[in-house]
Amino acid sequence: MVQVRVIGVALDAARQYVILLRPITEEVDGPRMLPIWIGAQEATSIAIAVEGAEPPRPLAHDLMKTLLETVSAQVERVEITRIDDGTFYAEITLLLPGGRRVLDARPSDAIALASRVGAPIWVADEVLADAGIPVSAMEFEDDDRLEEEKLEEFKRFLDEVDPEDFQG
Repeated sequence: MVQVRVIGVALDAARQYVILLRPITEEVDGPRMLPIWIGAQEATSIAIAVEGAEPPRPLAHDLMKTLLETVSAQVERVEITRIDDGTFYAEITLLLPGGRRVLDARPSDAIALASRVGAPIWVADEVLADAGIPVSAMEFEDDDRLEEEKLEEFKRFLDEVDPEDFQG
């Protein structure tokens, strides 16, 4: 397992949301980044948590955090465990008063929760090897300008978002 951090949430060329995870430590084969495509609601939730913003009303992952705190449970860690036919799988390890419990989860939900509670995120070596992209192969613009553009894009999104967008 390799510990990773959330680099950010972005839109790809096809206007699909993608979360970018990068290992905290250097890898033997060189630095790699793991992109995971996610839905708009999860992208919003992760971006809000990473930016430290407060939504006007609690989102589903805020509710999850509150529920866990209410029952004296803690998120010990989140693991992206495997990729099967293009689908990523994750687990959330909880510490409960009665012991440890591992839950199956979508990676986007697990990452959104981990981002809120400060839990470490881990990726299986095989997943990073299979789905990771060398950082050198990615095109990056000026970091300060890119961060400013991402922040402005996110602010525009928040200004334009409609609560109906989050209805099932």
